[in-house]
Amino acid sequence: MAAGAPSHHTGSVADARSLAARLPDLLVAAHRVAANAMFGSHGRRRPGTGETFWQYRSYQPGEPAKRIDWRRSARDHHLFVREREWEAVQTVWLWPDLSPSMRFRSRLATQEKAERALILVLALAELLGRGGERVGIPGLVPARPGRDLPERFAEAFLRGDLAEDWPTTAPIKPLSDVVIVSDFLTDPETIHDRFRHAGEKTARLHLLQILDPAEETFPYGGRLEFEDPETGGTWLAERADLLKEGYRARLLAHRDEIARLAQRAGFSFSVHHTDRPASEGLLVLQSSLAGPSERRLSA
Repeated sequence: MAAGAPSHHTGSVADARSLAARLPDLLVAAHRVAANAMFGSHGRRRPGTGETFWQYRSYQPGEPAKRIDWRRSARDHHLFVREREWEAVQTVWLWPDLSPSMRFRSRLATQEKAERALILVLALAELLGRGGERVGIPGLVPARPGRDLPERFAEAFLRGDLAEDWPTTAPIKPLSDVVIVSDFLTDPETIHDRFRHAGEKTARLHLLQILDPAEETFPYGGRLEFEDPETGGTWLAERADLLKEGYRARLLAHRDEIARLAQRAGFSFSVHHTDRPASEGLLVLQSSLAGPSERRLSA
């Protein structure tokens, strides 16, 4: 945050090259994280056609009467339907946010937010590929199955530019899963608009917010110059410690608003910090993808 830093454009290009140079090491780390996780023989369980019992749910008017489980319904005089597990291959799109704000790392963290996002995406790709799912990166890698997905993704990151916007449009088909790993440090109106587009596509979003612990605790004091990583603009604070209470309140309010919008749209939203093991973030994403697929479309 010192004065005399390089221009925003020059810094962004240098950061991108630096991150690309570390991709081999990040790929190794992703393999290590994935090796400690198990995704099951069929990947994710979803209600649908199949032979394996999934769950009971309430009967909906208009459904065929033959779907009613009369024995279960007789217990409490309410109509229930037996849902069965859908073991068909699904399509999952993965998108790591590599914008300038994701290049932040404080002394409290072991790596940048962008590095952690890449590790999680590569590790999740390996687990999904192992489970036979079709996985891709919108605009960069077509969705396909395979056990070599992490390597394909790493090569694509090296040779291509990742889209800067959320992947809520083509080529995503209805009922696809979209995993977005980002700090989500943008205005709620933009997030709401992107949720709406995802709702129109009937895509299921799984959001994981990556934050540096310093972005939570604000461990700063004294005279300090802050720089906006997106615009390169700077702001001088004479007493940074006096900003802590207001900053934390605003950060929590921003997160609560995102969580509210996600819940309203039927999307999942979780938080992961870069001072915690990457395996914790991977477990959160696994649980999200393995959860029920029912969602409301009114974002």
